[in-house]
Amino acid sequence: MKKLLLLGLSLGLLYACQKKEDDGPATSNPKLRIQFKFDPDQERLNNLGQEAAMPLGHAGQTPDFNALSAFYFELVPTKFTQVEAGEVIYRAETQAAEAGSGFEEAVIFDKALVSDEGAPFLEVPLSEITPGSYEFIRASVTYQNANIRFNLKNLPAPLAPALDDQVGTIASFIGFNTYITEHQVGKEMQTINGDRQQGFWAFEPQLEEPYQAFFLQSTPSGIISQQAPAGGTTVVNPLEEFGVILPFGSCIVTGAFDQALEITGAETQDITLTLSFSVNNSFEWVDKNANGQWDLDEYRNLKIHGLDEKLRRTRQE
Repeated sequence: MKKLLLLGLSLGLLYACQKKEDDGPATSNPKLRIQFKFDPDQERLNNLGQEAAMPLGHAGQTPDFNALSAFYFELVPTKFTQVEAGEVIYRAETQAAEAGSGFEEAVIFDKALVSDEGAPFLEVPLSEITPGSYEFIRASVTYQNANIRFNLKNLPAPLAPALDDQVGTIASFIGFNTYITEHQVGKEMQTINGDRQQGFWAFEPQLEEPYQAFFLQSTPSGIISQQAPAGGTTVVNPLEEFGVILPFGSCIVTGAFDQALEITGAETQDITLTLSFSVNNSFEWVDKNANGQWDLDEYRNLKIHGLDEKLRRTRQE
């Protein structure tokens, strides 16, 4: 079976941050709240945080995001602050990695926090954060789930040669290493019970009928999953020019506050941080026919077995 267009798969995210003090009543235990925004209009950046055009021969689309998860958050005082030298305010639960994974630990997906846009992702008491001025924030993104559109090509006669503008859901694990018991892709659940390294993804097409029924005959799980090649995930690090080096496979992305986040230790109200992730053409592939659309081959990619036989029976009836 031909691989499902993995070479051009890029699911990197990048963000800037905004902050505001909530307009609520004073409280004796104010919190720092973190929530996500998925911005289709935010500029598309490369790994150095510079605006990036689509590479020659590639195409992209802006997914409809459903959820995001992060393993790690760090408030960063200056552009010279190394990873882990700032104020680490959150770290997800991990366990020992499987032998041969190349990592010592794996994020436990069953215990990971997962959130949609605008929903609270994390709350940390401000009293637990060291007072100071923070110019940046770092986050290690571990998982994302989004809907994308595609065309199904090379259908057999007497059907039209293509089934265009179909919807599918892609779930991708872009953290360094994740232990997955099971996870929901779209409508279907996939069971793994093992570690998966950065770049593991699962795709669930939701075809028009009767094509979805044909697909499920050959793939009862309704899900296709593969491992993206190393280097297929864009990690945005605008502080690299200042000597900040990211750990291998960490998927730590860095964003700047529009104004420095000041924590005094005397806060009486909650503070909400909205992390604005650019999803502008964040799903990317090698565009072999230069049509700007994601095309899947019916036989090579989805392998809808029995479609010809079904059609013959339909014509005979």
